[in-house]
Amino acid sequence: MVKSAFIFPGQGSQYVGMGKDLYDNFKIAREIFEEANDSLKLDIKKICFEDPNGEIGLTINTQPAILTTSVAALSILNQETDIKPSFVAGHSLGEFTSLVAADSLSFSDAVKLVRLRGKFMQEAVPVGMGTMAAILGMQEEDVEKICADVIEEGNEVKPANYNSPEQIVISGETEGVQKAIKLATEKGAKRAIVLDVSAPFHCALMKPAMDRLAVELSKVPFKDIQIPLITNVEADINTSKERVRELLTRQVCSPVRWVQSMRRMIKEDVGLFIEVGPGKVLSGLLRKIDNKVERKNIEDIKSLGKIQQQ
Repeated sequence: MVKSAFIFPGQGSQYVGMGKDLYDNFKIAREIFEEANDSLKLDIKKICFEDPNGEIGLTINTQPAILTTSVAALSILNQETDIKPSFVAGHSLGEFTSLVAADSLSFSDAVKLVRLRGKFMQEAVPVGMGTMAAILGMQEEDVEKICADVIEEGNEVKPANYNSPEQIVISGETEGVQKAIKLATEKGAKRAIVLDVSAPFHCALMKPAMDRLAVELSKVPFKDIQIPLITNVEADINTSKERVRELLTRQVCSPVRWVQSMRRMIKEDVGLFIEVGPGKVLSGLLRKIDNKVERKNIEDIKSLGKIQQQ
């Protein structure tokens, strides 16, 4: 029997209207959105479904909005199918969703934590002082060497997301990222694109956010992890609740090792990956990592139907 894994999206997968189809058709989804509203004292449902004030793109809102939509989709997947994942993993904030899926972290605590996480990350670096860029068509060791060269010149820049063999995102001081883009282009990268982000995530500039999040994580109870979780920091299995706080804290300043995480699960004979939450970003990355594995997603009634036909 083919092993399956549930994977959960991070920032960048959001869109206006996400989760509404699930909310309209499933009582359990309505309960999740109402619990999020109550926990946050914020109408996250309105931000997800209508976004009248353009708030969904603010990191402080994006993170709880994606987590809530993903948990609603997860609850429906668990209710409407018999699929039991052998592993879970999440991209950046999606790791919090993974912990909810693995019954280690309550949804109420998770949604409050990621809103604070978004706030801390947004406030860690003054606007304009840092940025991120996607380097396309360059080997990871070459990107790492370019970043090391820029650091020697006195600017902070590091790989932030190992998203696919064709795409590595770098993060750091704006000047450092611009220098790295220039070097990457000169050394043969297919493209180097500055990303429309509000802060330089997953690099040393996020240390103030990391320290503040560590304090909040210390206040939250974690239970035993019921489904093996592949962590961003180590791209390896964690089943120990004692390590959760440490790994979530380190994740803020560490790169998301997504390629390595997917390959780790494939090594464990996972043949079906279900992206649970808004969009198909992770499915697209997985196709570039290994196009032989089966990829599905759940974000609405139509995509749920395709899984049920499995």
